[in-house]
Amino acid sequence: MIPGLRTGPAQTWGAVRLVPLLRDEPITDLRLHARLTGPDLSIVDLGRRAHYIAYVPHAFVATWSTDGTPAAAYGTQLLDPREPGLPRVAGLRFRRRLARREDRTRLRFLPLHLALEGYLALQFGGPPIAWQEWTHAAVTRGLSPRVEEAYRGEAVRGLDDALRVFEVHPGQCGVAVYLADALASVFVVPHPDDYLALHPTLLHDFYGELLYHYTLLYPAVAGFDQPLNAAAVHTVDDLRAELTRVRGEWAAFHNEVMFTVHASTTLPVYRLGRFTLARFLPPFDPATDNHIGELITTPDGTVAYLKTYRLSAAQARRGHLLSRLSEHDWSLDATAASLGTDRAGLVLRLERAGFGYLLRRS
Repeated sequence: MIPGLRTGPAQTWGAVRLVPLLRDEPITDLRLHARLTGPDLSIVDLGRRAHYIAYVPHAFVATWSTDGTPAAAYGTQLLDPREPGLPRVAGLRFRRRLARREDRTRLRFLPLHLALEGYLALQFGGPPIAWQEWTHAAVTRGLSPRVEEAYRGEAVRGLDDALRVFEVHPGQCGVAVYLADALASVFVVPHPDDYLALHPTLLHDFYGELLYHYTLLYPAVAGFDQPLNAAAVHTVDDLRAELTRVRGEWAAFHNEVMFTVHASTTLPVYRLGRFTLARFLPPFDPATDNHIGELITTPDGTVAYLKTYRLSAAQARRGHLLSRLSEHDWSLDATAASLGTDRAGLVLRLERAGFGYLLRRS
């Protein structure tokens, strides 16, 4: 389970199950709040002429509006050059970094984008050795462009209603979101007041395509109700003891069976006082659930902030293949041997994962 938090009783609404995460002692020297940036397209300068686009509309050509502010056209539009008017556009908002200190005690970062940027940049540079099997573009430009898709929480059936009607528990500083009993995301903040303010922002988070379809295919989940042993209850103290037992059994079941977030690689991104902001990647094991995420921890390992995103099976396979290729310097023969297959089998897996364009056709 997450250091510094304990599991509360779950609540269900249709296919959505929310499990509150509680703190006995809130963290008071770190506070989080939301900053609304509007529907603009965020473009973050990563340095070295590299940029991270946080939201990509259906646009092919970047243009500039008449007042000099940057904008991108919505989709493909046919306009008569003799007619007045401009195409419909979405505003562009430029940001200097994914995590940026705004003053001595304030840090601004884009939730989940640290984790997604880390996943998209996984082995982005391509082969470090110019093996003859890889195309010239793969060696010179790497995995460019690299694109992944996700659904916003507003599109997930039942999540809006669940967040609106569910009770927020005293001391709640986080929540584990399950869709059709598949762990979709985990959200943790330092203080209960922060959670009250940021609870609705779960609708603006990203959720994978598989999880979106889960809520359509499985309209309701079963309740995990633990019955009380009526024969053991004779006094109020007995009832209190039974409730404690049931809550403990539920928490143990959740923590050992349902909770599937496991970090394999953690990369510190920023330090602010005694806190460290980092992003993490999973082990990319195709047989297990894989979550990417970002977290803020204290020196003793207590998690002050956490936000995760569950990768789809296809995304996990892509990460698994890229990690194995990197371990073996992108040698097809060595990588195939480590995966228990031959060169033809590895080539087929690369093509099915969407990396066929990197291979040279003989």
